[in-house]
Amino acid sequence: MIEQIKKAVEVLRKGGVILYPTDTVWGIGCDATNKEAVAKVYEIKRRSDSKSLVLLASDLDMICRYVKEIPEMAVQLVEVNDKPMTIIYPGAMGLAENAVAEDGTVGIRIPMMDFCQQLVSRFGRPLVSTSANISGEATPKRFAEISEEIKSAVDLIIDPVFEKGATGQSSSIIKVGLDYSIEIIRK
Repeated sequence: MIEQIKKAVEVLRKGGVILYPTDTVWGIGCDATNKEAVAKVYEIKRRSDSKSLVLLASDLDMICRYVKEIPEMAVQLVEVNDKPMTIIYPGAMGLAENAVAEDGTVGIRIPMMDFCQQLVSRFGRPLVSTSANISGEATPKRFAEISEEIKSAVDLIIDPVFEKGATGQSSSIIKVGLDYSIEIIRK
């Protein structure tokens, strides 16, 4: 696992794009602070950059570096969460502008899988984590379901052996506000 993580971090630091297993489904990922790398992800997915992306962070401390103020409700949700959950935070900062929604929010998940945790932690910055499919096509739950077009478009493919522990289902998405508002986007 350590060798795969080292290779991935090297590719990410050079602005590359990786194909990797997450705690939910396979993802296409890059450095969420690198505008050019994020643009490559949109190009690979053939997706409009007006749609925001989900990011992975290693922990709340990392999220604090990229969100102006974390709503107390979000902290409570992270502390009690036992399933993959993406939280949409207000006030994104320090990220590539094309990784942030038009309203300044950003969806971030703390992965519940050892491989992803270590990858994001060693990289030291949030990773883009968008499903490994062309926009509008079915989301691949396992490596075997990923199209050759996607595989050939990335700079590094992580060994599929690390997909163990993935749920095969997209995360829930919850939008939280500084005013204690909560909106469930996806269960």
